[in-house]
Amino acid sequence: MSAYVIVDIDVHNKEKYPEYLAKITPTVKACGGRYLVRGAETEVVSGSWQPKRLVVMEFPTKAIAQHWATCAEYAPIHALRNEYAYANMIIVAGSVDF
Repeated sequence: MSAYVIVDIDVHNKEKYPEYLAKITPTVKACGGRYLVRGAETEVVSGSWQPKRLVVMEFPTKAIAQHWATCAEYAPIHALRNEYAYANMIIVAGSVDF
């Protein structure tokens, strides 16, 4: 079952941020993921959340999404994101349970 990584990013070093993007993009694909939303314009229709740069990625499973987000192999690349931007990231399982 698919899982989604949702990231709200506030880039504070716009000059160096493309370095992070060039390195992180291949890791998403290597884990079988794909970008669904990547920095597109957002419109708040309810509440006070004001996302800066929203990214939504789909991965084949929650375990793979967690691996991508936390593995030691990609940690130096994620560290670049944290150096060039502030980010809030969540993983959401693709199931619906009412």
